[in-house]
Amino acid sequence: MRISSSMTYTNFLNNYQVNANTMQGTLDQLASGKVVNKASDNPLLVSKIMDSKVALANNAAYANTIADAKSWTENQYSVLNQVTKSMNRIITLITAAASSTNGIDELTAHKHEINQDLQNIVDSLNTSYGGKYIFAGKNTDTKPFEMQKDANGVLTGISYGGTKDGLPREISAGVTVDLFADGSRFMQVTDKEGQTTNLTDFVANLMNALGNNPSQSIDQAKLGTELLSQAQAFYDNFTTVQTTVSAKETRLQAAASRNETEKTNLSTQLSDEQDVDYAEAYMHYQNQMVAYKATLAVGTKILQTTVLDYMR
Repeated sequence: MRISSSMTYTNFLNNYQVNANTMQGTLDQLASGKVVNKASDNPLLVSKIMDSKVALANNAAYANTIADAKSWTENQYSVLNQVTKSMNRIITLITAAASSTNGIDELTAHKHEINQDLQNIVDSLNTSYGGKYIFAGKNTDTKPFEMQKDANGVLTGISYGGTKDGLPREISAGVTVDLFADGSRFMQVTDKEGQTTNLTDFVANLMNALGNNPSQSIDQAKLGTELLSQAQAFYDNFTTVQTTVSAKETRLQAAASRNETEKTNLSTQLSDEQDVDYAEAYMHYQNQMVAYKATLAVGTKILQTTVLDYMR
């Protein structure tokens, strides 16, 4: 087979182009810090990198959801802590009012303080977080609890305008936590005797038992038995809900820890897939540079051949 000069030149140019492209690819890796700079470099690896980036983005979204849900439960726990303190104070005042040793002024002061404590409870339950009421069910844009008062500003009832729903939040793929938001849980309780009591009825009966004129109309027997038992039942109910909220907060803390671990693993995986090893890449570049220069040296000798060389 006859090897012509044209074939020699063509082979040289092909080899030269291959070496130049290989060296340029390595140079691009060193400049960008990435193993691949376009999809055609390594389609399979690019697909893996894209999957890792999507997983990392989803992880970040879940992290935001967990942080928001955790803040939600923390606010609820803090509010319920205030509520239970107020309710405990009301129980103490009812016990004191039921004693026959109290004078008119003291009984009047007890009623006034109980009235204020009940209003503080309602104000606390109407707390909002991020512009959303935390005990309104799904009606987070509407104040859930309303107070009814008489002409003297004495509380006569409490109504609930929210829903009985929780607020589901997806904290990882296929895992959902139902945030507590059902304020109706505070509106009704069952005491130790099995009697069901509505919050509105309790408030109305309590204020009536304390009387407009304590020296004449206070019902100490009712205060010391029925109403005291009901107050304790409402206190226990607030405490039970607070425990439920605390359990959800603990779960969210564990979810946040898992999310952070997953983030670390995904970040490491993505780095392994797309980040270039500079030491290794530079070594390859040096070797490719040697091959490239050798190709140029050989090409110089080939291109110097003329027709006179064949006539000798």
